[in-house]
Amino acid sequence: MTEAQRLIAVFKQLLKRKGYTYRMIGKSIGLSETSVKRMFSKGTFTLDRLVQFASLLDMTLAEIAEQASHAVPSIRTLTEAQEKEITAEPALLLIAACALNGWTPAQITATYKFTKAECIKHLLKLDRLGFITLLPGDRVRLNVARDFDWLPHGPIQSFFRKQEKHEFLASDFAGEREKLFFLFGMLTPAATMRLQTQLAKLREEFSELHRESMSSPFEQRGGACLLVAQREWEPRSFAALRREKG
Repeated sequence: MTEAQRLIAVFKQLLKRKGYTYRMIGKSIGLSETSVKRMFSKGTFTLDRLVQFASLLDMTLAEIAEQASHAVPSIRTLTEAQEKEITAEPALLLIAACALNGWTPAQITATYKFTKAECIKHLLKLDRLGFITLLPGDRVRLNVARDFDWLPHGPIQSFFRKQEKHEFLASDFAGEREKLFFLFGMLTPAATMRLQTQLAKLREEFSELHRESMSSPFEQRGGACLLVAQREWEPRSFAALRREKG
């Protein structure tokens, strides 16, 4: 939904709430019912008409625009087709990741090898997908919910799974902002459930820290990747030494 469509939708909602019909609106502003219907269906409004509609609601156009800005639907996931479209272009996936982390177009082009035109082209694709809204002045508004995530086992998670094996884990994790734990033990089913509950809380804590950090200056923030995994597993070299069951 575009900005204009969202504004019109809010107008329709507010007018309906006030009890206005198309006939009543037309009578109030000197138009036929058919003309009013056509305006709403095609979105052909002049600024003067919008001001007239706002007056019927005893509101300013600025107040209605503010309501429209808060009416942006927050998406929790993309579709598989949308994720495939993003992963088909590594540059588009990179810019989606930057947008998700609150980067501005200026910060993207200062860091990566994109011209401003290339960056805007990719942001417009993300706008079309509903992932962001590209606002005047090259401002980016993220349209995702607080619990947004990539599809489990979807195209984007699969892309990063390939990277984690060869790149992410290829480190001694000895840096100041790095840490690696590998624990091995035997747990009861109840203990496993407790552990999974704690892992879910850790994920939520990471997301909350990310949201808090978004309000800090760009220069004070750095990339932080957290890989959390838990499953029943035995190294092949251990399994090869097991006795045959018989």
